[in-house]
Amino acid sequence: MRIAISGKSGCGNTTVSRLVASQLDYPMINFTFRTLSEEKGIEFWTFCKMAEQSDEFDLEVDRRQVEMALAQPNCVLGSRLAIWMLKEADLKVYLTASTEERARRITEREGGTLQERLQQTMMRDANDSARYMRLYQIDNSDTSIADLVIDSSDKGPEQVAALILQEVRNREKR
Repeated sequence: MRIAISGKSGCGNTTVSRLVASQLDYPMINFTFRTLSEEKGIEFWTFCKMAEQSDEFDLEVDRRQVEMALAQPNCVLGSRLAIWMLKEADLKVYLTASTEERARRITEREGGTLQERLQQTMMRDANDSARYMRLYQIDNSDTSIADLVIDSSDKGPEQVAALILQEVRNREKR
């Protein structure tokens, strides 16, 4: 089973994807902007600015993650656009959380002030959404393509992963 997990920054995509992959003993694919910025040796926020000027980075990340997922009969693909890009996914999960909660989580993960992270999160959301629409005509706030939408605002990653694993079990019984 190929499972795609998407959501905006700070929703818990990476953590939840890792937990689900681990529980199922599936490979986890999480090739992201952050991964590519590290691979190229470019500071993340600088890389994001570069991506605003050139589509090559988005296209490379999206192409590589789909190639990695299609090479596996069973996997968990966690990325901003996984549910749209991996058309072959057997289960598409979209995670949501309030902007404030996402900024709080990013502050915990990366440091800085909550106000700074809140502004960056809102800016990143707007920039990402505009790019996804321009590149792929994808509205990354439209959850209608998802099989399962989970608001992670008041849930820990283990709780979110448990909901996804329950859906996997339900689908295996069919």
